[in-house]
Amino acid sequence: MPETWIGWDLGGANLKAVQLDAAGRALEVVQVACPLWQGVEHLHAGIDRVLERLVDPRPHRHAVTMTGELADLFEGRNQGVATLVSVMRERLGEEPLLIYAGAAGFVDPARAVDLAHQVASANWMASAALAASIVPEGLLIDIGSTTTDLVPFAEGAVSAWGTTDHERLRHGELLYAGVGRTPLMSLAQRAPFDGVWVPLMAEHFATTGDVYRLTGELPDHADLLPSADGREKTPMASARRLARMLGLDVEAADQQGWQRLAEYLAEVQLQGLMEASACLLSRGELVAQAPILGAGVGRFLARRLAERLGRPYIGFESLFAPSEVGAPDMADCAPAAALARLAAMI
Repeated sequence: MPETWIGWDLGGANLKAVQLDAAGRALEVVQVACPLWQGVEHLHAGIDRVLERLVDPRPHRHAVTMTGELADLFEGRNQGVATLVSVMRERLGEEPLLIYAGAAGFVDPARAVDLAHQVASANWMASAALAASIVPEGLLIDIGSTTTDLVPFAEGAVSAWGTTDHERLRHGELLYAGVGRTPLMSLAQRAPFDGVWVPLMAEHFATTGDVYRLTGELPDHADLLPSADGREKTPMASARRLARMLGLDVEAADQQGWQRLAEYLAEVQLQGLMEASACLLSRGELVAQAPILGAGVGRFLARRLAERLGRPYIGFESLFAPSEVGAPDMADCAPAAALARLAAMI
């Protein structure tokens, strides 16, 4: 069997890996919970689960990107990058390993530590670089469980103004809102209920995962970590958590009432995406029919955004050869999939 490439995306909450064959076809797509802020042992456990799923026989070649260096387990990004690179070197042994350093491209693990600021949180650039090599121009919107990346690209190149997290936050290219882990207290200040506007409590009672569970749009594999109250993940339990945000018990409304509240909060998040996209598109770099390229477990919002903007929509999964993998798929784990594809091209 020819060598396969494994793209790894080491997040602070989830670990994602995609294995591609020589033809660029997905052999395996894996996403596991990895609460890195609780300890590096969670990364080791996640790696164990990924390695169990890889299609053998070996050899494999590996490419790694990360955002987990931001976890407050580490004193800073330099320590975070060094630790994550060290873990991957230890776990993958003698198999070839490359680290993605954004605009600097792929580097060996030793050099990656010296380029920590380029390595840190560069996963979005891998997705955008692959998109730019295939689609003439567009706006990549990758909506995950925690964050949203908005990355314009044109003429075969990424045209983002920011590269670091701070720069991307300043330029509206990184939103700290996703469809799983985002606390509702950070999404909206108030919501309509029973004919009046009610301020939302500034408590971690509910998340966007509860919102999209009630709207019926949340994929099961998008919400791997415990709920805000540590209880079950059912529509009724999500309604109970939403009720707490209003200082109520779930009996204060029927399920349809809580679903209406969820639909309002989903619209608030979509409006935030609309505003961010409008600002990026006002740069005038993309033609009116440049598509929205949707990725991530929350790409159903990117599709809805494309409809609102009157632009074509392209799913990130269409950039790859058809495969028989189920959920999660390559669009759910876009940076890992893109990384494996880019590494195979060098």
